[in-house]
Amino acid sequence: MEKRPLSLKNNGHLSLFPVGTGSAFTKKLYQNNVLLIKGDQHIMVDCGTRTPEAFYTLGVPITTIENFLVTHSHADHIGGLEEVMLMGRYVTKKKPNIIITPEYQKMLWEYSLRGGAAYNERNGGSLLHFDDFFTVYAPEPVTGLGRDAWRIEYRGFSLTLIRTMHYPDSAKSWRESAYSIGLVIDDRIFFTGDTRFDPELIHAVVDSYPIEWIFHDVQFFPGGVHTPFDDLLTLPDQYREVMHLMHYPDTFQEKEQLVLDNGFAGFVHQHHYYDFPAV
Repeated sequence: MEKRPLSLKNNGHLSLFPVGTGSAFTKKLYQNNVLLIKGDQHIMVDCGTRTPEAFYTLGVPITTIENFLVTHSHADHIGGLEEVMLMGRYVTKKKPNIIITPEYQKMLWEYSLRGGAAYNERNGGSLLHFDDFFTVYAPEPVTGLGRDAWRIEYRGFSLTLIRTMHYPDSAKSWRESAYSIGLVIDDRIFFTGDTRFDPELIHAVVDSYPIEWIFHDVQFFPGGVHTPFDDLLTLPDQYREVMHLMHYPDTFQEKEQLVLDNGFAGFVHQHHYYDFPAV
């Protein structure tokens, strides 16, 4: 882990740069969105309401971000997309790219983005559509992980998108949950995104890929739609020692020693690079 100025390029290794690490309603932290960087390519995973602001503070305009992937439709993960879309169409005149399944593309457009985007102009006599704002890259379905999953090779990144069990809190499985995904990045990093405690998910990923690090959702109270810390304590030591916790409250520093004392790798820190040498 290293803190240095943000650049969208590196020497060809994989870097994860958390643009934010906080929960949805933090005020001191930015939201839990992460930038993937390799060589001269990048992918922004999620774009919450404060993500354009975060990039501004880092000296990188949101309009320079060319590639996006969205894990689910809560505002701390999609709230900045309207700015991305409108700036791309009316300011830079350049469509960003997005990795998205057809199922989720329809859901994201119809239930979240259409109202602020479709009615801005008539294009060929009809309202605007999702692909007027984004160039779409659809991953292909894959099997063997015990749940819906997709894979894409994109500009030097290998990404597996895998369904998670995030919300509602009453859902008994990922099948009953609203669409949300985690990511296996280059077959070596597991980024859970937002999820309730789902040990079957962790086992499936670790058994299928040579995972080096796990970036995992956490909360410090029971119930709800995230993963309680006390539940993570039931995981085997070998999982905890490579597990870095994210999506936490402004008061996370009060819990840092507790996290380390229980065998976790620690918290994920925003605006720090997590570099993984090429293999």
